[in-house]
Amino acid sequence: MNPGIDYPAISVVFFCHDGQGNYLFSKRSAKCRDEHGCYDPGGGLLELHETVDQLLHRELQEEYNLEPLKYEFLGMREMHRVNEGKKTHWIALDFKVLVDPSKVKNNEPHKFDELVWHRMDDLPSPMHSQFSVALKNYKDKF
Repeated sequence: MNPGIDYPAISVVFFCHDGQGNYLFSKRSAKCRDEHGCYDPGGGLLELHETVDQLLHRELQEEYNLEPLKYEFLGMREMHRVNEGKKTHWIALDFKVLVDPSKVKNNEPHKFDELVWHRMDDLPSPMHSQFSVALKNYKDKF
């Protein structure tokens, strides 16, 4: 069974920031599940028996070598789209996460071509297809 295709998948998405208005984005490589070459903030799939808090901490460490200094729940988004001709359904639990930028490391170079810092009014391009919804939903919190 494939998450997001055979059943709704639950993910955590984290918007890492430095407290000065800069946000961390990764460029998705050809080895990612989808959205190759697009930038996104980071996240991961919730595993069976894993708490959302455990997932947030695990994925921050796995992807960026980070521990959160502080984080806040922003909200939930449902994402319905088509990927390679198949309908997908994801539920994203979104978090804004304060991090120490000096500790950032690309721990998954096979998945991310690069990591970049940008302000929300000067985003890298192209962005993940679902990013505009998050930006619209949380613009007052970024």
